[in-house]
Amino acid sequence: MNTTDSIVERGSGNVFADLGYPDADAHLLKAELVSRIDAIVRQRGITQTEAGRLLGLSQPDVSRLLRGDFREYSLERLFRLLTALGRDIDIVIRQPRSAAGGKLRIAAAEPI
Repeated sequence: MNTTDSIVERGSGNVFADLGYPDADAHLLKAELVSRIDAIVRQRGITQTEAGRLLGLSQPDVSRLLRGDFREYSLERLFRLLTALGRDIDIVIRQPRSAAGGKLRIAAAEPI
């Protein structure tokens, strides 16, 4: 059995920032929105084809989206997909919680 020394580094909580992506907060927010879309589709027990009809997307587009290929989707478009699935979207603008400045966040008011 071989053992190797490993270095463990604590992440920031945003994998996109840790990987050096520009607009990391927006990428994380999009990923969280897509995760919510996926959870709603699974909860309803509908196929990707049925989800596509609800969302105005083709089945292959739904598949790509749910597999994490959401680069070409704007936040606004993801919001529209969530409203098509019957969810309300509230946007709140407030003072930052820390001196580090403003952040993009998503919070669910209730479980999916």
